[in-house]
Amino acid sequence: MALDGIVTRAIVHELQSFIGARIGKIYQPNNHDLIFNLRGAGGGGKLLLSANPTYPRVHFTERNSINPSEAPMFCMLMRKHCEGGTIESITQVGMERIIHINVKTRDELGDVFAKKIIIELMGRHSNIILTDLSSGTIIDGIHHVTPSISSYRIVMPGIAYTEPPQQHKLNPLEIGQEQFLNLISAAEEAALIEDDEEAEPEEIIEGELAKLITKEAVEQKPDGSGGPSPSADPVGWMVHAFSGMSPLIAGEIALRLRNTLDKGVTESEAAFPTQLWVAFHSVMGSVRDNEFSPVAGANAKGKMIFSAIPLTLLGESAKHYNSISECMEDYYGDKAERDTVKQRVSDLIRFLSNERSKNVKKLANLQKDLDEAQDADRYRIWGELLFASLHAVSKGDKEASLVNYYDENQAEMVVPLDPLLNPSDNAQRYFKKYNKYKNSLLVINEQLLKTHEEILYMESLLQQLAHASLNDIEEIRDELVSQGYLRDRSKKGKKKKKATRPTLQVFTSSEGIDIYVGKNNLQNEYVTNRLASPNDTWLHTKDIPGSHVVIRSEQFGDATLEEAAQLAAYFSQAKQSSSVPVDCTLIRYVRKPSGSKPGFVIYDHQKTLFVTPNEERIKSLPNTLRS
Repeated sequence: MALDGIVTRAIVHELQSFIGARIGKIYQPNNHDLIFNLRGAGGGGKLLLSANPTYPRVHFTERNSINPSEAPMFCMLMRKHCEGGTIESITQVGMERIIHINVKTRDELGDVFAKKIIIELMGRHSNIILTDLSSGTIIDGIHHVTPSISSYRIVMPGIAYTEPPQQHKLNPLEIGQEQFLNLISAAEEAALIEDDEEAEPEEIIEGELAKLITKEAVEQKPDGSGGPSPSADPVGWMVHAFSGMSPLIAGEIALRLRNTLDKGVTESEAAFPTQLWVAFHSVMGSVRDNEFSPVAGANAKGKMIFSAIPLTLLGESAKHYNSISECMEDYYGDKAERDTVKQRVSDLIRFLSNERSKNVKKLANLQKDLDEAQDADRYRIWGELLFASLHAVSKGDKEASLVNYYDENQAEMVVPLDPLLNPSDNAQRYFKKYNKYKNSLLVINEQLLKTHEEILYMESLLQQLAHASLNDIEEIRDELVSQGYLRDRSKKGKKKKKATRPTLQVFTSSEGIDIYVGKNNLQNEYVTNRLASPNDTWLHTKDIPGSHVVIRSEQFGDATLEEAAQLAAYFSQAKQSSSVPVDCTLIRYVRKPSGSKPGFVIYDHQKTLFVTPNEERIKSLPNTLRS
């Protein structure tokens, strides 16, 4: 994973300026994350603590998040014990991905208490645990670990805190050159002995003895040996021997070693350990001195990576940051939320896709019926020609060649007949077909219009789900329930308290003008029909499902209009396209037809702009959430 012990050290170093700061309001936007509003002498900031199993992290954030109307229990507990408290210290456990934040608080009676917040950034085992500093007892954790989950330790209220299992690796910041060279020598010797042992025939060992031998073989040795040979696999050896060392950083050290060799330094068995030490020290010396230069970029496989130190493999394509928080904020972005959203919307996407497919099939059948119905006049003509020529047709005929009186040239027309019917009944059959298709034309056209609307509606909802936040999902689900597409899953008697106004994302243009963006039909209708003034400017992609965008001002420049058009194109189905047509008009010319689907409007007096969505430009616009 990208977040290793070195990144954790960079985070802790950045947080040192907030020792002595006070913890203001605490929020818990979801099951894994906490946000602390810190207030210090040097300013304030929002600190994100995340125990997300896929993206665990700690950093300052500028990102806005929607908090639940009722705070979760763990959030209430953190507020009780930590809000208003002073941060006494922020430390890292060795080079592990574990951060301790000691907080001094006062209770209702004014007595001073010390608490410790432990943030364990360990993949799916990540956790945020609040303990009593003096006793080491767990007050609570954001994720509970019961005996059925782990036999090693329990994370539950009232239980003494136990550290995660030790890996018995060496701290790379405490290693000198002599010790480093000795480690390489010991590891090479151990690897050689292991190779010799593997070459000898083994006896079959079973039972408890086999388990004990296996356990002893895989247990990490304190001298860093037991792993691969340093000369054969320097990356694997460093990851195995040193704590906080990710394959990314070990690979950077190996790359610096390779570059040294490429410059003409003689490679030999005697020179290799020293050269590896030089490369190792060039990285670890900067980390020891807290000289961090965060970077991010794509590796050789195109995968995005980030680091607290410069990476040779990124070359000139590396993007540099002023702080590790800024780097992590940019790297993680809304990945965690997008993953959660994907999990939550999978059933909705499947339902909407099926509904769209059914309507597309229905549309094809209706078009086929329409083509047949448009031939209704032909059946009327056949019936009239038969009635005019009953004397010339006999029962049993399969067809009749009759003069077409409706044709200028009086050409003959071949009329198919049912041989089982007499001529009069054949004529009556064609008149019935004519009346049937004539009456069905109105119904078919009406059904075609409704089916087209259904397809557009499903496509608009699918587009909205592509940009949806967790809050937006619930609003879309509620809309589908209210429209009768889904059943209400909420328990009877427990009605959700609905907000009178939806939460909207508001961007600020380069000219300082507010631009409102609706992310779903509830928000679109509120922005367009209730919030906006008649002379505000409304934008929407032309004939493409997308968001309603409103410029909340009567006077603005071309820059604001162009940025609003960018937003309309970006939050639409044409996000990845170029030269996207965006219509803009005044709100006074936008109206909702009676009985139309949610979010559907018609408009006139529009002019069309053509823009190519620029994600970097969209992200550079300041934005906030308002309700």
